[in-house]
Amino acid sequence: MKKDILIIMPSMFIGGAERSLIGLLDSIDYTKYNVDLFLNRHEGEFMSLIPDKVKLLPKIDEYTTFDRPIKDILFSKNFKYGIARLKAKLDVRKNIKAGNESNVWSSMQFISNRIVPLLPEIDKEYDLAINFLGIADVLSQKVNAKKKIAWIHTDYSKLVPSKKFDLDTYSKIDYIVNVCDTCEKQFLNIYPILKNKTMVIENILAEKFLVSQSKQEIDDNNFIKSEDGIKLLSIGRFTDAKNFDNVPKMCKSILQKGIRVKWYIIGYGTDEAFIRSEIEKENMQENVILLGKKENPYPYIKACDIYVQPSRYEGKAVAVREAQILNKPVVITKFETSKSQLIDGVDGIIVPMNNEQCAERIYRLIKDKELQRRLIENTKITDYTNKQELEKIYALLEE
Repeated sequence: MKKDILIIMPSMFIGGAERSLIGLLDSIDYTKYNVDLFLNRHEGEFMSLIPDKVKLLPKIDEYTTFDRPIKDILFSKNFKYGIARLKAKLDVRKNIKAGNESNVWSSMQFISNRIVPLLPEIDKEYDLAINFLGIADVLSQKVNAKKKIAWIHTDYSKLVPSKKFDLDTYSKIDYIVNVCDTCEKQFLNIYPILKNKTMVIENILAEKFLVSQSKQEIDDNNFIKSEDGIKLLSIGRFTDAKNFDNVPKMCKSILQKGIRVKWYIIGYGTDEAFIRSEIEKENMQENVILLGKKENPYPYIKACDIYVQPSRYEGKAVAVREAQILNKPVVITKFETSKSQLIDGVDGIIVPMNNEQCAERIYRLIKDKELQRRLIENTKITDYTNKQELEKIYALLEE
């Protein structure tokens, strides 16, 4: 008899966790398992990539109130959720006035604390339920499952969580998954009491899909595939974590060393205006080019010369693995989890976070064709899909 799995996700907008989810869904053995997907919002560029064998559960309107404009909610039938959001806003202000740090994660915790008790439950009993991204309160309070997993895709030490909320939520969850050993270590530095609940499951990627997508033609006037010079590429949300605001300085430094280079960035987010202002400040409008959202970034990866992830911090960057699958030389900065991402000098290089030193190392790689060749050849003999990680999920279902 097939076992039932539920996966909870906010939406399917473009992002690394969303691409990782598609890889997981593409790899599951549907002869043995039924998979239901519950989305808070049935929105996002990746909706069309959800496999046919996955059952997309009907939308529940109340679950859209986590991030809809408060004014819209107040003037709808779900006005009580608007009131809850206002209360959460006051909670955040009180928290800051009390001298506590606050960021997006802790703000989401306050919102979740007010909204989740009001939400209807997700019907049906499951053998396994997974909260794949974000705060896991819906999983802990509104789902009936024999086993529950909360998945963490980032370096927890960079968040500012409310420990009270976290411990209350994780006490009701069986397993806490991190995407690499370093992320697990950082999580346990904050919550050593949860050691018996943590495990590592790396991102699962769908190689055949990715390679086939990379063969599509690029129809984009902002990306000149045939131009002379070096094409660098970075992908990610426009947030502080990705460090794209420093790309103009690094690109300028490489140009000053005599290398013709264009640095393309695929993504979107709240820091776009700031990044554009930094591009203008360094007079890099012709060399640092924001390409915006791309549902299919793989032809751009295939067409670039070097993939660069200049992040301040990461959990495990899905785009880096995708670039390696497409056999590109990869450069990443020395963030906390960088050593879990690649083997320095073997299938990529790790460079200092400092702008000038980062630019210098990229310049050296551009000049060193033999090193580029070695990095490329090593990606060809490495399996980056992590499909074996599925066995860890299957094992939980058989316990």
